[in-house]
Amino acid sequence: MSEADRLRILYVDDDKDIRHIVKLSLALDPGIELRLCADGAEALEAAATDAWRPDLVMLDVMMPRMDGPTLMIALRGMPGFAETPFVFVTARAREADVQSYYAAGASGVILKPFNPLTLAGNVRTLVG
Repeated sequence: MSEADRLRILYVDDDKDIRHIVKLSLALDPGIELRLCADGAEALEAAATDAWRPDLVMLDVMMPRMDGPTLMIALRGMPGFAETPFVFVTARAREADVQSYYAAGASGVILKPFNPLTLAGNVRTLVG
């Protein structure tokens, strides 16, 4: 596997079952290196203390204490995240909601429920 094929992803979701499904789904692509966080505070702590930087951040929209859009803004203000693409993974699929995610700066939106067998390919398509 070449360095160009490697994709580092940070996935943040408060739902333990969804994190597990995402982990299994993305493991189907051997070039994906995944880090999981259960909420915004954990993601901010990891970003502040870990030298590891993702090529893509995937965020649940609805999380307690800090929602996905708020977390995206906070991460974008941290060193190494200004140009990182963000993808929202959400069940909030109304057209107005999806448009608001793009307006806030998201690079993509993946709707829940998603197909676990095609998630890795869909993610690779979103990041080009």
